[in-house]
Amino acid sequence: MDLHFVPRLIVPDPDRASAFYRDSLGSEEVFRAAPGDDGRPSVIEHRLGGAAFRVSPAVADWGWLSPDDLGGSPVLLEIVVADPDAVGERMTVQGARTLVPIENRPYGLRSGRLRDPYGHLWILTGDLR
Repeated sequence: MDLHFVPRLIVPDPDRASAFYRDSLGSEEVFRAAPGDDGRPSVIEHRLGGAAFRVSPAVADWGWLSPDDLGGSPVLLEIVVADPDAVGERMTVQGARTLVPIENRPYGLRSGRLRDPYGHLWILTGDLR
């Protein structure tokens, strides 16, 4: 059986969030569902390296709640990138907030943590400088 794990990030505005992920992380939008009755697409799929993730609108009736609806996110999304400093800078310019600075860590990696404008938590990891 071929297995694919595709996280879905629930956000208030999938169009704006997709632009954020494309511009800050360098993801590629590969699929967009037609807009629903509220004008928002129900899913936008992105590719990031060899992985995929989806962005969908918050819909309380479906139980799809954004981190802000829940008072924060209990999930950390970690991506390994060639230059975590550059990715972190792009994210902050686009509205993310640094929670843990990107620095060389004693466990042999360079990493830090950011909260994107939609409440999702990201660990950016790369090689030591």
